[in-house]
Amino acid sequence: MAWNEPGGNGNNQDPWGNGDDKNRKGKKEQGPPDLDEALGQLQDKLSEIFGGKKRGSGSDDSPRGPTNSPAMFGILFVIAALVWGGLGFYTVDQQERGVVLRLGEYTETVNPGLHWKAIGIDVVTVVNTTRVRSSNHNAQMLTGDENIVDVGMTIQYVVSDASAYVLKVRDPDVSLSHAAESALRHVVGGSDMDSILTQGRNALAVEVQSLLQGYMANYGTGLKINQVNIKNAQAPDQVQDAFDDVIKAREDEQRSKNEAETYAKGILPEARGAAKRMVAEADAYQQQVVANAEGEASRFTAVLVEYQKAPTVTRDRLYLDTMQKVLANNSKVLVDVEGGNNVMFLPLDKLMQNRPQSASGSSTYLDDQAIRQAASQYEQSRRRQAPTRESRK
Repeated sequence: MAWNEPGGNGNNQDPWGNGDDKNRKGKKEQGPPDLDEALGQLQDKLSEIFGGKKRGSGSDDSPRGPTNSPAMFGILFVIAALVWGGLGFYTVDQQERGVVLRLGEYTETVNPGLHWKAIGIDVVTVVNTTRVRSSNHNAQMLTGDENIVDVGMTIQYVVSDASAYVLKVRDPDVSLSHAAESALRHVVGGSDMDSILTQGRNALAVEVQSLLQGYMANYGTGLKINQVNIKNAQAPDQVQDAFDDVIKAREDEQRSKNEAETYAKGILPEARGAAKRMVAEADAYQQQVVANAEGEASRFTAVLVEYQKAPTVTRDRLYLDTMQKVLANNSKVLVDVEGGNNVMFLPLDKLMQNRPQSASGSSTYLDDQAIRQAASQYEQSRRRQAPTRESRK
């Protein structure tokens, strides 16, 4: 049976405990708490905390509510102020900087750490100033010699001035993109296609970086360009094959030059060494000839002095020395046999081979006596062979 149906026995009460007045006292109410009662209890507790008086108590049937409304509102205001002040604390990381605007006007740029702002008054924009950002650009452009090239580059940059990055330019990244394309076209327009496609890429990147950094400083974007990399620089696809052949031919030319320079660097030191050796040999030969000439002149002067003292003896001595030098290199000797007009031939080279050698390994010297003995032995052998020849006839 529902609580509001007639004939209820009191057990079926409404959710708010109004079904039986007798059971209402001494039992806990089952319905939601009264808002005025809750505010009154809160006021009593706050009054006890701050030393105030409790609200007056009335009969159970009288309406309950706060009796000191201005004090309650003051307490609520203090609590709200504490909450508002606590919510104003914020932290800036080590890699970031905070740009503070107070009522829309720039106030300061805060460093990393714990800070406070007035909510609703101050606005803080946190900017990462250490993260390296990148931007890519690809475009076709006209070179200084009226050729078309496809150039792609990558720009790496960081935020150097947080306040300028947030306030001076509406969108600094877009401004950087436009300025980068302008700087690239300016530099490429003043360069030849050959230098852009081959060895001029590094110079192109350096010039673009310098020009782009000047643009960023003039615009006041607060950006710093760290590096510009030229990813690719090539001719359009329609003529790429022809340009590849040209580049290959230039590379072959450069390789041939390098090989020639290497060969020249290897030949020149050898030629210089040979030239120095020839000069040294010529100097040595000159000194030798001069020394020999001076020695011969001194010897001739000494011989002349001796010749003037004893001409006959000096003449014989010179003759004997000369003959000794001449015959020393001759292995054949002619001997005039005593008692006859026959001239005998002695093969001294054969005789020297048959003679015993000295302990040092060199052949012994043949003196006059040895030659005479050899001549007599040879004469005797000829005489013994003479009858044999006559019998054969």
